[in-house]
Amino acid sequence: MPTTKPGERKLQILQTLATMLEQPKGEKITTAALAARLSVSEAALYRHFASKAQMFEGLIDFIESTVFGLINQITAQQENGLSQAQAIFGMLLNFAERNPGMTRVIIGDALVNEDERLQARMNQFIERVELAVKQSLRVAVSQGQASESDVAVRASMIATLVLGRWQRYAKTGFKQKPSEGAQAQIAVLLS
Repeated sequence: MPTTKPGERKLQILQTLATMLEQPKGEKITTAALAARLSVSEAALYRHFASKAQMFEGLIDFIESTVFGLINQITAQQENGLSQAQAIFGMLLNFAERNPGMTRVIIGDALVNEDERLQARMNQFIERVELAVKQSLRVAVSQGQASESDVAVRASMIATLVLGRWQRYAKTGFKQKPSEGAQAQIAVLLS
């Protein structure tokens, strides 16, 4: 095993796990299979992560920091509330297209038979995404572009639409892109 800088091996393990999750058949990923893919022993994996659940937590950390970092950029750069909501919607779909393995984590496919707290964390992630959309819609209300009475309903519908598009993307073996035809749908939800 070549010498790696501290943290590099950990990142390599997470990247390999994410790549394995991109397989459309979505077989259960074992630490043995992950170790074999990396040409290391299972013990080497456990020097970096205490458990497979901790490896998934590393992927979830990446998902959360990336998505919420991008949401913060969108809301900082875009003053118009409806435009913020539309940009968040598009970013969420594009994130999935660029990270198919992560999509399986977000929708919970990859977390079946794993620690329950991982799925709970992804459920909380979806709630936070919906809250971010709701905040953008409230900005739109303050700008006279939307009605306060539909903010919660619209935010929920947008989050559900995103989740459905992520599901379909994973269930079609990553063939049906989440962004295909999505602009027409978001236009209806934001009109």
